[in-house]
Amino acid sequence: MADAKQQAAAPSGVWKTIKPFVNGGASGMLATCVIQPVDMIKVKIQLGEGSAAQVTKKMLAEGGPSSFYKGLSAGLLRQATYTTARLGSFRVLTNKAIEANDGKPLPLIQKAFIGLTAGAIGATVGSPADLALIRMQADSTLPAAQRRHYKNAFQALYRISADEGVLALWKGAGPTVVRAMSLNMGMLASYDQSVELFRDKLGAGEISTVVGASAISGFFAAACSLPFDFVKTQIQKMQPDATGKYPYTGSLDCAMQTLKSGGPLKFYTGFPVYCVRIAPHVMMTWIFLNQIQKFEKKIGI
Repeated sequence: MADAKQQAAAPSGVWKTIKPFVNGGASGMLATCVIQPVDMIKVKIQLGEGSAAQVTKKMLAEGGPSSFYKGLSAGLLRQATYTTARLGSFRVLTNKAIEANDGKPLPLIQKAFIGLTAGAIGATVGSPADLALIRMQADSTLPAAQRRHYKNAFQALYRISADEGVLALWKGAGPTVVRAMSLNMGMLASYDQSVELFRDKLGAGEISTVVGASAISGFFAAACSLPFDFVKTQIQKMQPDATGKYPYTGSLDCAMQTLKSGGPLKFYTGFPVYCVRIAPHVMMTWIFLNQIQKFEKKIGI
C-alpha cells in the first residue's frame, strides 16, 4: 500500500521539479512565433542593410512574407534550450533564496545576482542554437560564394560541427553569455521587483500587474543588453578575408574597434527596432507564462 502511494506521488514530485523549466521554454517559444519577423529586421539593420523600412521593403521584394520567418526553427530551438534553462533556473534559485530568507521578498541586488546567474546558465546551454539562428538570418547578406544555405537549425548544427568541429558550436559563446547575463539581470530582476510594486504597494489587479511589470522588464532587458548583442552579432557573422584573417580577434577587439570607428552610440545601432523586438518578446513571454500557470492551476497540476 505504501509502495503504491509512493509511486503515485513520484510523478507529482518530478513534475514539480521540471515545471519551471517546461513553463519557461513553452512561454519563450510562443513569444518567438509572434516576434520572429521583427527579429529578422533587427539583425539585418545591425548588419548594415539600411533602415527598418528599407530592410522590410527589400525582404518583401526578394523573398515575400516567408522571408521574415527564415531561421524560425533555430529560434524555436534556442527558446527550447536557452529560455527553458534561464527561466527555470531563475525560478528555482529564487524560490531557494526566498526559503533561506524566511519567506520574505528578496532585495533587488539579490534578484539581480540570480538573474545574472540564470542568464549565464541559459546562454551556455543555448549558445549552439543561437549561433545557428544568427548564421541563418545573416546568410542572405553574404556574397553568393560565401553563403551556407542551411535548410534548418538541425542541419546548421550538424554542418557547423562537421565542418568546423564540435567546439565551433560555442563560437562567440563569450559575448553570448555576457549579453545574456546583462539581459536577464534587467529582465528577471525588474519583473519580480515590479510585480511587488504593482501588486503589493499600488494594489493593482492581476492584468495591470502582469502587463505593467512585463513592460518595465522589457525596457530594462533592452537597455542593458543591446551593446553586448551588437558585439555578439558581429563576432558570430564574421568571415575571414582572402588571407584567412578575421576582422576581429575577439569580442574585446570588436568592442574597441567599434568604439574607435563609431563612438559609444554605434553600439546602439538599431536601438528602436531592437527595443521594439526585445520589449514585446519579454512582455509576451511573461504574459504567456502567466496564462500557462493559470491554466495549470485550473486543471490542478
